[in-house]
Parts: sequence; C-alpha cells; structure tokens
Amino acid sequence: MNVLRCSRGFSRAWKHSQSRTALSIRDRLSPSICLPRGRRSFHAALALEGIRSQVLKDVGEGITEVQIIQWYVEEGARVEEWKPLCQYQSDKAVDDITSRYEGVVKKLHFQADDTVPTGMALCDIEVDDAKYPDEHPPAVSGTEPPPPVPTHTASQVVPQPTVLVSTSPGIPLENNAPKSRYATLATPAVRGLLKSLNVNIEDVRGSGKDGRVLKEDVQRFAAARSSQPAVTLTPQQGDTAVNLTPIQSQMFKTMTRSLSIPHFGYADELTINNITALRKRLAADAKDPQKITFLSFVVKAVSLALNDYPILNAKLDTSNPDKPQLIMRPRHNIGIAMDTPQGLIVPNIKDVGGRSLQEIAQEITRLSALGKEGKITPADLSGGTITVSNIGNIGGTYVSPVIVSNELAILGIGRARTVPTFDDAGQVMKNEVVNFSWSADHRVVDGATMARMASLVKELIESPERMLLTLR
Repeated sequence: MNVLRCSRGFSRAWKHSQSRTALSIRDRLSPSICLPRGRRSFHAALALEGIRSQVLKDVGEGITEVQIIQWYVEEGARVEEWKPLCQYQSDKAVDDITSRYEGVVKKLHFQADDTVPTGMALCDIEVDDAKYPDEHPPAVSGTEPPPPVPTHTASQVVPQPTVLVSTSPGIPLENNAPKSRYATLATPAVRGLLKSLNVNIEDVRGSGKDGRVLKEDVQRFAAARSSQPAVTLTPQQGDTAVNLTPIQSQMFKTMTRSLSIPHFGYADELTINNITALRKRLAADAKDPQKITFLSFVVKAVSLALNDYPILNAKLDTSNPDKPQLIMRPRHNIGIAMDTPQGLIVPNIKDVGGRSLQEIAQEITRLSALGKEGKITPADLSGGTITVSNIGNIGGTYVSPVIVSNELAILGIGRARTVPTFDDAGQVMKNEVVNFSWSADHRVVDGATMARMASLVKELIESPERMLLTLR
C-alpha cells in the first residue's frame, strides 16, 4: 500500500512537472495564451496574418487587358488603403490602380511593361484578418497564374541577332554600370519617346531620382548611338517583328469593326474669313483672353445642327439582326481626335449643347494637356456620340474619315489655306477656305440628310453671328 501511494505521488509530481514545462514553452511561443487579460492587446497590435490578392478588375469599355507602366510600391513596403499601387496603360487611357487593402506587399506578380489580363492577381498583400473578415484566401493549391509574358515593344530580330561593333571611341552603346531597382520606371511621355526612337530603357543610364530615365537621357543616348559608325557582322539583316502598342491594338480592333459599315462620303469647301476675324476681336477685347480655337466653333456648330438632324447623333443597335433599332441620344458628346505621343486617341466633350463657346474651348485645352501627358481617363473616352477630326493641324487638304462603330457620322477638317476667288462683282479677292469631309453610315443615313446637315454646319461657320440666335 505504501509503495502504491509513493508510486501515485511520483506520477502526479511527474505530470505536474511536465505541465509546468509545457506551460513555460507556451509562454515563450505565444504570450497571448498565458498573459493576464489586461495585457492581451499586445498580441492584437501585431496581427498581420492574412494574405489578400489585389485582382485586376474589369475597367470597362470592353478592355480585357492592361499594360503595367510602373509600380509605386515594392515587395516588403507598407501600403495604405486606396493609395496608388501601380500605373497602367490600357487600349484607351493611362490611369492608376489603388490598393483595396492596408498592409504589407508580399509579392508582385507582374513587372513593368508586362501585360495583365483582367481577373488576374496583380500582387499579394499581408493584412489584418480582423479588418477584412469577409475576404477569402487568395489562392488555391494548383491555381497559380501562368508566368507573365513580357510585351516589350523593342524590336526582335527573327532570323538571328545582328551584332553591332563600334569602330570609333566614344560613348558606349551598352551601359554596364549597376542599375537602381527604379531604373526602368519612366513617365508615359518618356516611354512614348523610347518607342519612337526604338530605344530599350534598360540600355539608358537615368539621371533622375533613384536612377529614373528622363527625356534628356533618352535623347542623349539616341544622339550618341546615331553618331557612332558601326558595322554588321552578319551578311544580311533580317526582318524585325514589333508588337503593336496598346493604342494601336485598340485602333486595329475598332477599324476592323468599322469595315462592316457602308460609308457615304460628302465634302464641301467653306469660307472662314468671318470666323477668323471674330476670333481676333475676341482675343483683343478680352481682359484675360481665353484662346477660342477654330475647333471650338466647329464643335458648337455641329451640336447646333444636331438639334435639327438628331439621327446623326443616334446609335444603331444590331443586337437583334432581324430587327435593328436606332437608339436616340439626347446629349451631344462630341469626340475630338487627338494626336498624342502614345498615338491617336478620341476623348469627347460631354453635353456640348449645354456649354458655351468659352467652356468648350476650356475643355479642349484640358483634354489636349492630358493627352500630351498620357493621362486621358476612361471617363473622357467613353460615351461619344459623333466625332470631329481636325487633321488640318498636321496637314492635308482632303480626308476620308472612318466612322467609329457605335456612331453614325464623323467630320474630317482639312488644312485652312488662302486662295484667290471672285466676288459677285467679278473682282478678285483673298479668301481663307477649309475643306469639310463627312462620312455617314449609309445603312440608316441617306445622302440628302447628310448633305442638309453639312450645309447647316457650313452656314453657321461662314456666318458665326447666326450661332448667337440659338445659344443658351
């Protein structure tokens, strides 16, 4: 009996010792389990447990993929909710993607210049589970996204690469100096210059902050490259394959759809002496002159004429091929084609019918500035109802504009020129003239309607005082 008691006592003592040892280990590994209730807040303050994936959502307007221009964050950096993560370029615009979460960036799934399809994870962020309780874990085993395919637009030689050897001393074409991790970050304007000069950003030594490449760096590199004579070691240079830029890709798709539209063309010549004189008087009389461009008058004249011919502002709905319909659109959202460093884009001025000439001029100035900086937003590009393309700013007297698939008409403006003409008395006089070329969807717009619309716009341009009678 005494032996049994001693055995039981030893057993209890041994279990108590093991329990104290386990408790000591748990104390060291997880203080929140054993600390008094009043001290458990220390554990909550450190909780960053869940991983959330920032997924590229549908940005609208039929866009299925975007190209990453630059990241504003790096792995290991902390990001705040709704702060910019990266800058992207779609087929239509350049914009920022903001973070849905607050936390620490754990992984970037794509790099600058990569193309990302909608629905794919851009990056993973470690978050506090208590702040995002309704979220689900980002990934399931076996569903890792495929590795991104680089979409650099630099030329790639198809048969075999051509080796260039410098034959004279000078600035080397290759930059073997160590590069900063930010060396490939650049603004859209710089990237447009890189594409136009066919320069790889990784070959350029940046002089900006953290080694970023500036315009001057690209121009300096291109000048040095062109000044160096080189010889090719290959007997014959092969063809090169160059990827389309996002804007070129969108233009390819849009113009391919436009091929299904039977175009009706109509052209006329306008005298713009009166409107030129009016613009000069407005600029001279104003205390704070706002530049009222010729395009501002054209946009307003088109809007006034659409009040009489609303079919040209409509949209053709062919979702039911057996019963197509016209969608009449009351607002005149007039698109203006712009030549930008990234390519041709067509933002539109919303509700032109409710805007004054000065407001139209201000909106054109705003859109033009954003276009040059590559910052036109999807909102500025969506919802257009009819387009005006002022190709005369670049050159050319006549143009045959192509209709956008969701519109029924487009106006192309040629270059203004001064020509000798005869007045009613047979005297030679100097006139400033410009050619207007119209295209209309001949499936629903007949030639007479297009001609009447064009004639009304001509009357308003040649006699701008007539606009004053209908302005609100």
